[in-house]
Amino acid sequence: MQKKILQIGLAFVLAGNLQVNAQYAKTDTTYKKCFVGSTLFLLGNLSPVEKPDFFQLNLGYRLTGKDVISIELITWKYAWPLGLNPFLSSKYADKEEKYLGYIREFGIALVYQRYFWKGLYAAVHVMPMWQIFVNENGKKIDNGFHIFNTFRVGYHFKLFKDRFFIQPSIGIAGRPIHTEMPDGFKQKDDKWSKYTPEIGLHFGYNF
Repeated sequence: MQKKILQIGLAFVLAGNLQVNAQYAKTDTTYKKCFVGSTLFLLGNLSPVEKPDFFQLNLGYRLTGKDVISIELITWKYAWPLGLNPFLSSKYADKEEKYLGYIREFGIALVYQRYFWKGLYAAVHVMPMWQIFVNENGKKIDNGFHIFNTFRVGYHFKLFKDRFFIQPSIGIAGRPIHTEMPDGFKQKDDKWSKYTPEIGLHFGYNF
């Protein structure tokens, strides 16, 4: 499913009027400073198995032609450890690695983005997240908290005369701070790294 999402995202990049110069001159006061967006991983909710019930809303503001801040409102659920990378591990979606239940999370990320050359940028996402642990009978058994950070490098493509944009990226996601997981969840999660490579496919509308 995630490979299909990547293919759809790349096709979207090639559509419309593509512009690769994402930076704006410091003296240019006509560009739109605000944007709203999300990620193409929303398409993962179409999966017939283990739907993540994923939702993300991005709200951003361009401080300068090169500096951007934004917040991301995110929620999802997952039944396998986050350290299991779907592209790098053959154990991804293995029933033996599945939690006896799932984790539902709610988070608000603060993001700083810096452009270096044309559309090339680096970004840091810091996201405190509230966790709800649910057993296989659908009953809540515990709460938790972790900070989910992502360090990302990507490229900003302007679409349709800069009304829209898309940002494919690669990065490293990790959890440097987290509370103790309940039994059953902890044993599964401890087998895998707290850091993993990540791809991104953000899109948005400028206003």
